[in-house]
Amino acid sequence: MRLWSLHPRHLDRQGLTGCWRESLLAQAVLAGRTTGYRAHPQLERFRAQNDPLAAVGAYLAVLAEEATARGYRFDHSRIDSSPADGAGTAQIPVTDGQLALEWRHLLAKLEHRSPERWQREHVLAGPEPHPLFAVVPGAIESWEREPG
Repeated sequence: MRLWSLHPRHLDRQGLTGCWRESLLAQAVLAGRTTGYRAHPQLERFRAQNDPLAAVGAYLAVLAEEATARGYRFDHSRIDSSPADGAGTAQIPVTDGQLALEWRHLLAKLEHRSPERWQREHVLAGPEPHPLFAVVPGAIESWEREPG
């Protein structure tokens, strides 16, 4: 499971659709609707929020917005708790070290499976974070499993 801290605009089609599916799975785990993936380390940052379902809902809403902007049809009704349901969700801190690791990981994936997107992305000074995340100084997150 990869719940990217990067803004979904950086993801290729496969990355965006995969992130959508995996985020829906994360939502199901947090809602107690599935027994698989309950101990997945990337869920720690959502579980640490006052309202984990609202946090993952806010995460999913941005993915759905990006999909719509690209002409994809993600089913918004699958989001259990969207930002419109409440007063808003506080940003989740993510370290600059984590963001840098994910950026390198994504660029390596794009270079092989989406060279045209890699051409656009690799020249950027760095990634923009997903709007749910606020970048703070630090090393790779404690829950990260270094990609192989």
